[in-house]
Amino acid sequence: QVQLVESGGGLVQPGGSLRLSCAASGSVFRIYATGWYRQAPGKQRDMVAVISGGTINYIESVKGRFAVSRDNAKNTVYLQMNSLKPEDTAAYYCYLRMAPGIDVWGQGTQVTVSS
Repeated sequence: QVQLVESGGGLVQPGGSLRLSCAASGSVFRIYATGWYRQAPGKQRDMVAVISGGTINYIESVKGRFAVSRDNAKNTVYLQMNSLKPEDTAAYYCYLRMAPGIDVWGQGTQVTVSS
């Protein structure tokens, strides 16, 4: 069974940076898509950045500030977040699509942007 473990969240001041990591354990034979979602209190979970095939998609509000990448040898996906804003505050969830309709989620890591 595949499990995802996120790390790297925390409290940062506006304008600061954080790097989230998500390591997959277990048997990962094929990855259809991977990336990050986020959920703020009282709001729905939204896509932040997803790698699918050779394409990377970002939500409009993070373009130019966030960068998603993956290390296939380590089964790890990263989210580099720069120029953080208070509105980026949310729980961030790692996501892995192993097959159509088969998604795995991490437990979430909290990112708080505040002075």
